[in-house]
Amino acid sequence: MHTVAILALDQTVPFDMAIPVEVFGRVRLPDGRRPYRLRVCGTRPQVETETFTINAPWGLDGLAGADTIIVPGRAEHAGPPPAEALRALRDAAARGTRIASICGGAFTLAATGLLDGLAATTHWIAADELARQYPAVEVRPEVLYVDNGLLLTSAGASAGLDLCLHLVRRDLGSAVAADAARLAVTPLEREGGQAQYIVHERPPLPTGSLLEPTLTWIQDHLGEELTLQDLADRCGMSTRTFSRRFREQTGTTPLQWLLRARVRHAQYLLENTDHPVERIAVQAGFGSATAFRERFKRIAGTTPQAYRTTFRSAS
Repeated sequence: MHTVAILALDQTVPFDMAIPVEVFGRVRLPDGRRPYRLRVCGTRPQVETETFTINAPWGLDGLAGADTIIVPGRAEHAGPPPAEALRALRDAAARGTRIASICGGAFTLAATGLLDGLAATTHWIAADELARQYPAVEVRPEVLYVDNGLLLTSAGASAGLDLCLHLVRRDLGSAVAADAARLAVTPLEREGGQAQYIVHERPPLPTGSLLEPTLTWIQDHLGEELTLQDLADRCGMSTRTFSRRFREQTGTTPLQWLLRARVRHAQYLLENTDHPVERIAVQAGFGSATAFRERFKRIAGTTPQAYRTTFRSAS
């Protein structure tokens, strides 16, 4: 069982605390077992927030046996993190423990020095201040979260939800993570700029619309060379009318939708088969391996081989 420790310090943001509890506490394996054990750790047994008190039955020694540590944000007026908490985080990092921050938790993580020389993110409102206080950190305010392997940071609280689901996927694969996302009533991935190992959901099918049969047909013919004219002909429309109605019903263009569908299919093949990249390029409709690598990296933020290395064993 994987132990997730949540570090609760004075003036911790309650919502940031709730996110990992919601995600990791509700994950279930296909056989119904719980894969995660939760600990709330703090410098003392009770931690004060702006609205209520959090019980922290585990002291900082509870971080020692954790596989993952989540560092929530704290109120702006909270002051510097306790020195003993920073030492505990450094010790955990030295042991190879995975540490992730939510929103303003990046300030606590940056105060340890562990983020020096690495990319990181936080809420966009606080990004400039994070860069000012910690100039050795490469602050990236435009992304939802940054994955540096054992050190991860997320933007606002909702991006913390994205990050926690990302960790579930790293640990247990896409199927378990998708179930966790459904329980949290959120998509497994939101578009918004996360550049590394973003998980692309199957593009939405507008149920009951005139486009639904065509989009279903596209899913079954991703390996074929499809043009805008081909898609419009399937609906019996001109390309102009088809493109306009498509955008109205899906929020994107036909060719952007098709690209997302092909990338998602390629992700599935990379995770669940041993097919070489050249074969997957054809199966997903990219034609050549060169075109596949270029477009996959542009959308997913990494190469097909690196993606497979990260997610194949977990799946």
